[in-house]
Amino acid sequence: MNDKQLLALFGLKWNPFLPNIPVEALWSPPGMDNFIFRIENLVMDGGFALICGEPGLGKSKNLQILSHRLGRLEDVVVGVMERPQSSLSDLYREMGHLFGVNLSPANRYGGFKALRERWQEHIKSTLFRPVLLVDEAQEMVTCCLNELRLLGSADFDSRCLLTVVLSGDLRLPERFRSSALVSLGSRMRLRMMLEPYSKDVLHNYMKHALQEAGAPHLMSQTLVETLVDHASGNLRLLNTMAADLLDAGAQKELTQLDEKLFLEIFSRNPATRGHSPY
Repeated sequence: MNDKQLLALFGLKWNPFLPNIPVEALWSPPGMDNFIFRIENLVMDGGFALICGEPGLGKSKNLQILSHRLGRLEDVVVGVMERPQSSLSDLYREMGHLFGVNLSPANRYGGFKALRERWQEHIKSTLFRPVLLVDEAQEMVTCCLNELRLLGSADFDSRCLLTVVLSGDLRLPERFRSSALVSLGSRMRLRMMLEPYSKDVLHNYMKHALQEAGAPHLMSQTLVETLVDHASGNLRLLNTMAADLLDAGAQKELTQLDEKLFLEIFSRNPATRGHSPY
């Protein structure tokens, strides 16, 4: 069964348990709206912000929501780094591409100067700092993280020319405790630390996901409670189990997914197909 057939069977606008849902339909976890509001104010002054948490808690999706919200602000320029593991030369290549500056990686000082001049011109004309979003920032090499700090600092560190939002797992704040990055860590003006979600929060997530997809009654309430109980507070695990059930329900041409299907798919019996969430 292809995707169109699956969606038609359950009356879905999209698969709510896959990553490629419309950004307008993404779920915002508790505290995210307040964090975005503070980032929108940070754009006026520049500086660093951090989104951090264990794998599977929605850091990348939160960054996607932030990118979408910032992109709607007039005169705010948002660049999204696609290769955080780059060397210093490749960092300058990507920064030049993101902010429309023709750079020669061989002339690092020229690139440093050209980027700062472009940012200063933008600030002068709009009063907003350009924004750089970096997902999987724990993969960045130390010299590149420090280069971002130096690139965005002006007038003896009294002005910021750039707003940088770093998103990464728990290795990232741990690195900020090292002597090489302690200066950068001390400059984090905003921090959003994600933790495993409570059952109530996951219930709200499932309700939001199903309603936005156009099928609020796709799953029985008992099944939702069962999925939440076995998700360990992790959105990725919750969505993986739900997606498996959706595929199995489509194969059986069910009209609603229930806990009976859950027991069948995730049985401890090794002869039963699927995997166990236990």
